[in-house]
Amino acid sequence: MTAEDNNDNTQAATNTGGSEGPSFSVLSQYVKDLSFENPHAPNKPAESKDGSNIDVQVNVGTTPLHDDAHEVTLNFRVEAKTGENTLFIVELVYAGVFKIVGLTQETLRPALLIEAPRHLFPFARQIIAEVTQNSGYPTLMLDPINFAGLYQQGEARAAQEGAEAGNQPN
Repeated sequence: MTAEDNNDNTQAATNTGGSEGPSFSVLSQYVKDLSFENPHAPNKPAESKDGSNIDVQVNVGTTPLHDDAHEVTLNFRVEAKTGENTLFIVELVYAGVFKIVGLTQETLRPALLIEAPRHLFPFARQIIAEVTQNSGYPTLMLDPINFAGLYQQGEARAAQEGAEAGNQPN
């Protein structure tokens, strides 16, 4: 690839104006809520012979704002236990405002629930890593999340609930 080719690709990738097609822009991103509980500090419980168990729950939410802007939130709850003792609990709501233009309603939903969280995840992951490290525990680096898989599971669950509701007697 020549330098000239590289410049052409950069211009095409950053062109979000006009009517050339759909565009996806991150307008802002921020921590909406952060809570860290370290219930046994400074005396941490001894790790059990089975090691520690870390439960990670994540949910994605969206809220339409104005024009073509949408807020997307990643809601994390991470709980680490050793045996019956809770080591720590992290709750993080990390959000971004995205401007999405030129998509149909059918394609907007996956963009909001797959692509937007994919952009936010590395930042939320870093916050969780830093807060666990700063609490005196080993750094917790969350594994990558398959947001497409989560989306598909949610759609399948919604379809099943819709079918079950349709089968309910009146």
